[in-house]
Amino acid sequence: MLADISRGEPSARPPHPVSNGSRASTSAETGTMPGASRHGRGRAGSGPEEAYFGHSREEVSRILIQALHDLGHHEAAAMVEEDSGYQVESPDVVAFRQAVLSGSWVKAEEVLCGKTGDGRGGLVLAPGADRDTMRFRLRQQKFLELLEQRETARALAVLRNELTPLCQQQHQALHLLSRFLMCQDADDLRTKANWDGANGQSRRVLLSQLSESISPSVMLPDHRLATLLDDVKRSQMDRCLYHTSPDAPSLCVDHSCPRSRFPSRIMAEFSTPNTGSGRMADEVWHVRFSPDGKRLASCGSEDFACVWDVERLTLITQLHGHMRRDIGSLAWSPDSKHLVTCGWDHTARVWNTDTGECIRILGDFNTPVSSSVWTSDGQTIITGSFDKKMSICEWNLRGERLHTWKAPYRTEDLALSSDERWLVAMDDQKHIHVYSFPTREHLYDYEFNARLTSLTISRDNNFLLVNKADGEAVLMDLETRRVMQRYAGHRGGQYTIRSDVGGANENVVVSGSEDGRICFWHRSTGLLIQDLEGHSDSCNVVAWSPVDPCMLASGGDDGRIRIWSNAERVRAATAAAPAASSSRHTNGTSNRNSMGLGKSVSAG
Repeated sequence: MLADISRGEPSARPPHPVSNGSRASTSAETGTMPGASRHGRGRAGSGPEEAYFGHSREEVSRILIQALHDLGHHEAAAMVEEDSGYQVESPDVVAFRQAVLSGSWVKAEEVLCGKTGDGRGGLVLAPGADRDTMRFRLRQQKFLELLEQRETARALAVLRNELTPLCQQQHQALHLLSRFLMCQDADDLRTKANWDGANGQSRRVLLSQLSESISPSVMLPDHRLATLLDDVKRSQMDRCLYHTSPDAPSLCVDHSCPRSRFPSRIMAEFSTPNTGSGRMADEVWHVRFSPDGKRLASCGSEDFACVWDVERLTLITQLHGHMRRDIGSLAWSPDSKHLVTCGWDHTARVWNTDTGECIRILGDFNTPVSSSVWTSDGQTIITGSFDKKMSICEWNLRGERLHTWKAPYRTEDLALSSDERWLVAMDDQKHIHVYSFPTREHLYDYEFNARLTSLTISRDNNFLLVNKADGEAVLMDLETRRVMQRYAGHRGGQYTIRSDVGGANENVVVSGSEDGRICFWHRSTGLLIQDLEGHSDSCNVVAWSPVDPCMLASGGDDGRIRIWSNAERVRAATAAAPAASSSRHTNGTSNRNSMGLGKSVSAG
């Protein structure tokens, strides 16, 4: 939203319509506590205020009154307001709200800053809030509305005489606003300013943004009870060790998922013979579910990749075309139709997974291609390679190189956040290199204490999971660069071991191990909650289904790909599998189906 250019970043608050209503209470400037009752202490004639189970009675009452208004129970809210003696907002806040929503900008500034204009007698602000920043937002809205009304001369006067004195050091903001003077008409202005006009939601959005700077003692944040209830649900899910339910927990009971629903049983096992020699594939290095969760791709020490049908548990196709063995990684397109495979033949290849056709070869590399990621629109691909001159490159689907980052190191893995804010590269030593993808700017490097083996960015785009060769995985905050949690118990060493974040609410960290185990940790606490015998040789990769919190896949040096789920799913899959194409094996309490080949398609 344009109104945030004074801070240079978008507001964290969603643009909900304000619903506090036009309620009044005692002002902070009159000597009583802001937001307190008309009688200064709860109900008239009562003694000192008693806490509500350890909580402030005043705060609970004000939040309850606001919530009743949000729910449309205005009469009930008025009754609670009258009975408790508390009101949600001070008269000054009510006046400020009305001034902003009606476009009375002089009145809004007068209430904000006080009649003297120096802040004395004005609204009580939250700690760290800046009154001039709030004035800038008000005047910016005024400027845009004047332009919308085609009162260009008055808008220019506001820009020169009212906005400029407030942002002497923010020339970029002033320059951006001045460009809007050249807009052809109101529609052009609204489009270029990303602003919906005086008759849209812009004033309510402005009020919501300004409310972040006003002390909650005089103005509750919008929908405060709903925010608190969201936090309660999130806390319940975060504490659940085996969280696998995709549904939000109930507020009426404490939440806990049963361990029996955790994916710790083998539901299916894929083994892919080499059609040329009849022997088993040597090693599986990478597996990845398609974004829609319906397919699984795998690659490794052979010269082909495989695409499996997750629902039918069958092989859809083999992708032949790489000129030598060893395909190190793969990446699905956002629409789940195309796949990039990165090979030691110095190429990355783009495949149509429906036909098995190789539709593009990304070449010009002098070394193996190690990794790739897709942009969210599915139109460009970023590759990582051991070639220091082409360590990180961006390509379009025609195979044209669009950009090459100056990255004088061997890139072994890449991760791109889903909001495309962060691009992270991992070198062959101990470092990650973090870039702003929109600007292509290098932001920072971070050194760990051991060689790194894989990168994963969480779905909320805030955290990076880094697996290390010393048998530890680390979760770090990309913004603050703080290590949030460490996960130990698996075995690293000389080879690439991949980890992932998954489960419902991404509550679980999972990693393979060189001794064949699969280790699961509770993300928040770092507690090891499950340790499975995954493969007879090194378990190189684990990947969680993006749509099913009760399903993940693993691949190992034993040439096996295993689909894991819970006992209930395994029983259902075993019962549904045709007797002729499945055999039952005992592995503790697990069942597994050994699937043969489907069709094989070679790329021309």
